[in-house]
Amino acid sequence: MKQARIPVAIIGSGNIGTDLMIKIMRHAQYLEMGAMVGIDPASDGLARAARLGVPTTAEGIDGLLALPNFKDIRIVFDATSAGAHARHNEKLQAHGVQVIDLTPAAIGPYVVPVVNLEQHLNAPNINMVTCGGQATIPMVRAVSQVAKVHYAEIVASIASKSAGPGTRANIDEFTETTSRAIVEVGGARQGKAIIVLNPAEPPLMMRDTVYCLAEEGADENAIRASVAEMARAVQAYVPGYRLKQEVQFERITAERPLNIPGLGRLSGLKVSVFLEVEGAAHYLPAYAGNLDIMTSAALSAAERFAGRHQAQAAARGEQK
Repeated sequence: MKQARIPVAIIGSGNIGTDLMIKIMRHAQYLEMGAMVGIDPASDGLARAARLGVPTTAEGIDGLLALPNFKDIRIVFDATSAGAHARHNEKLQAHGVQVIDLTPAAIGPYVVPVVNLEQHLNAPNINMVTCGGQATIPMVRAVSQVAKVHYAEIVASIASKSAGPGTRANIDEFTETTSRAIVEVGGARQGKAIIVLNPAEPPLMMRDTVYCLAEEGADENAIRASVAEMARAVQAYVPGYRLKQEVQFERITAERPLNIPGLGRLSGLKVSVFLEVEGAAHYLPAYAGNLDIMTSAALSAAERFAGRHQAQAAARGEQK
């Protein structure tokens, strides 16, 4: 018999949380909405959830814990802020709930689904890095799978209109979290992240540039193929993710090396990858690809968690 879907809750009824709710309700295979949680009773996200029949609370984490159906919720997404997440996680872990963190708090391991999700299926808390990290770290990883990467730098340019209060309040955490994840997940020896809030009108889609300095003698054709394969893997859950042009290469010679702070003067193969992320426009505008890639990555991770839970239950003969 077919198993019941796993109820999930979303903490944060802003743009990211609301878009994630709509994605779950439209596209999830193993999940269903169990609760939408906020702190503003007048928020559009809570109102929309209520209209869709989703249990809601405007009392934050404590309100979630008090909901009658909380005992059935197995996975919780946190789409609030890095500062609030520590408190939320502490309370949820006491109940054995698996937490997917969409803030830059980085309490749990960094996860980019196409790169390292399978390594962290038992983690009680996973961190989805940042929008820039979800877009660019797969490309750094694609290069590092082929050649040693001394240094990787990413520039994420997003429409100012797509940067809400949470994003603006976490700019420092964005750059620090993304820089660390470039190393820990992407495989670079050293990383740097830059975010640009573009005020252009009409708003521009998310654009990302990835620069890698790989070892001398790296195979350009192998890197090009690895990047293309990784782009296709990301497109499986973010259809609007695409390369804007062919991968660019430049040989940096020992006679004219790059001076990289912390690493010194290095030569090698400079690899430049140019990306665009168009959102699916489920709740947010299509130009808000930076938010769409976060919610899509989080949904992909949760679906994998839930599918694993279902398979384990089936193996125990707990089919419903």
